Amino acid sequence: MCTVCGCHGTVTFDPGPEVKSPLPPAAAPVSSLAAAVSAVAGMTPRSRAAPKPAPAHHHDHGGCGCGHDHDLHHYGQGAAGVSVPGMSQERLIAVETSILSKNDALAAENRRALAARQVLALNLVSSPGSGKTTLLCETIRAMGARPLAVIEGDQQTSADADRIRATGAPAIQVNTGKGCHLDAAMVGHALTALNLPQGACLFIENVGNLVCPAGFDLGEDAKVAILSVTEGEDKPLKYPDMFTAARLAILNKIDLAPYCGADLAAYRANLRRVNPHIEILEVSARTGEGMQGWLNWLAARQSEKAEAL
Repeated sequence: MCTVCGCHGTVTFDPGPEVKSPLPPAAAPVSSLAAAVSAVAGMTPRSRAAPKPAPAHHHDHGGCGCGHDHDLHHYGQGAAGVSVPGMSQERLIAVETSILSKNDALAAENRRALAARQVLALNLVSSPGSGKTTLLCETIRAMGARPLAVIEGDQQTSADADRIRATGAPAIQVNTGKGCHLDAAMVGHALTALNLPQGACLFIENVGNLVCPAGFDLGEDAKVAILSVTEGEDKPLKYPDMFTAARLAILNKIDLAPYCGADLAAYRANLRRVNPHIEILEVSARTGEGMQGWLNWLAARQSEKAEAL
């Protein structure tokens, strides 16, 4: 996870032309704390860009948390689930706990603010190219006059937010720079520019990445993992943390399944292998197939939120 990748950078916010007043200064992104891990290990993002040649192979890995044989080198089998040269598993757990506890506190603030307005917040996560933005645009059009807003996360450009705004929906673009995910501080800052009405739906389109967003709570009610049928049936097995964290998986682009030999039954089986309780919908945002099931799911979650408060 990105508690050890050192991802950080300048975060910019584009509220769009409909927001007249400037946003207040942004809080420091929680993910910037990840650089502390590399600093402890004597590395910086710059120094890691040009690594030294690997030392000669040996079998003493010094408790680094990596399982090893001649055919498979697994660096995620220690207690921390990750390995960083020069850092013990205990130190990695302490650093990750510190980073995530700060993020969790900010996420709790976001959740309280959203609950006060009975806003349903969904964190849309996927790999790049899964069709998140297209699905979101079609969803917005289908929802008609129902109140909603979007927070768009990308490393650069406002292209996706521009597409959302073209539907008539308000959108805040968050550019994370070198950061590989949104965090609770970024979302909380973006919320200050959105005047969300009572009972609205907030879609948070995370940065395209099936690793780091799994570990960062944004204050959402649920994570929705979008998986294109062109990506391969084994994707849930390769990235289990994301699909374990998700309440719903949307198999998108099912109109392409016959042309790429996709096995939808295998997708469903692998999703439930890593998360037996995950809900699964099959959708084509392009043709509209399955969209009504997605809209019904959204309506049910909004009703649940209203009844719970």
